[in-house]
Amino acid sequence: MKPHIIIDNLQYNNWSPKIFEQLVKGQVSAVHATIAYHEDFQETILNIIQWNRFFQTHHDKILRGSSHHDVIKAQKSKKCAIFFGFQNPSPIEDHIGLVEVWHQLGVRFMQLSYNNQSLLATGCYEQNDPGITRMGKEVIREMNRVGMVVDMSHSAEKSTLHAIEISSRPIVISHANPAQWHEARRNKSNTVLKALAESNGMIGFSLYPHHLKNQSQCSLESFCSMIAQTAEIMGVHSIGLGSDLCQDQPNSVVEWMRNGTWTRTLDFGEGSPDNPGFPDMPSWFQDNRDFLNIHKGLRDVGFSEQDVNLIMGENWLRFYEQSFSPQNQNNL
Repeated sequence: MKPHIIIDNLQYNNWSPKIFEQLVKGQVSAVHATIAYHEDFQETILNIIQWNRFFQTHHDKILRGSSHHDVIKAQKSKKCAIFFGFQNPSPIEDHIGLVEVWHQLGVRFMQLSYNNQSLLATGCYEQNDPGITRMGKEVIREMNRVGMVVDMSHSAEKSTLHAIEISSRPIVISHANPAQWHEARRNKSNTVLKALAESNGMIGFSLYPHHLKNQSQCSLESFCSMIAQTAEIMGVHSIGLGSDLCQDQPNSVVEWMRNGTWTRTLDFGEGSPDNPGFPDMPSWFQDNRDFLNIHKGLRDVGFSEQDVNLIMGENWLRFYEQSFSPQNQNNL
């Protein structure tokens, strides 16, 4: 059997007609696509202009996503809905009013920090983590109001727990794995996973090799068993996929992701500094046509078909429905 719906809650590909075609062949109904790492407001606007061209030129395969209705529309028309997200709050610069502007332009997710300290929160590579900043508290409140989801994938532990506590709406960790399965700076402790589930938040499991046990050699069984173990901690309704697929990106992009414009030295983050490029993906997940391998792997480790459907996309669809609309003013 095939999953009812497939949603991948994080990709950062070098987008092309080939990848759009693979989305359709893989029956992927929605993707949260990163449109900014370190870009400021103007630079990110240029990225949206490029996406507008994609939507015009490849309208037979992709459509702009703004609500859960677009996922259903995409599924019925055999297309993929693209939802925008930031991996860093740099596009709002230091102006809280830009949160609403970006939501109006289609952005539905924003990380409060990448690997470093930001104006809002602490990244997972910092030695000290004081938690959410004064501006961060105000930005979370504004994100809650307009319907932009707080993402703490690259944030440090105290900041992540603080964001869960402060936010009046559930937050996400769009792409990471449990630290108890594979210790990486980006992977999350059981304390974070439990707090996320208790607040009705979600995690998307990452397929980026540096986040996987045995990296590129990680087996499908190991990955799916990890999901089963996490379901015991969080429950099956708080988990989904966030592959962090970076397909067809040149190795020079890793330097941009890690270093941006904040340093003159090379900081390649996780992985060997002797091989700073993109690692090879596991053999069983090369591109968007391979989600059905995960579907089968989840059944093989004991998930029911109903629970597999939740993990493959139905959980994210429910989360989108509850998260992307402006908050009821009476709840402020």
